[in-house]
Amino acid sequence: MCKIDKKWFRAAGVRAIKTVAQTFVATIGTATVMGEVDWKMVLSASVLSGILSVATSVAGLPECKEQ
Repeated sequence: MCKIDKKWFRAAGVRAIKTVAQTFVATIGTATVMGEVDWKMVLSASVLSGILSVATSVAGLPECKEQ
């Protein structure tokens, strides 16, 4: 586990942004197939995925391994 510092925040931020983008695209795709996009649901699911990504990053990030 690496210490939470500038390097950690950068790595966790990049992962969170990627996770939010992936969730956003997947949720829109699913909602479109169902017939109507519920933007509140899309945005809330995307934000929640970003929060969970950062929380998971506390356990450790491969990008932050101490050498």
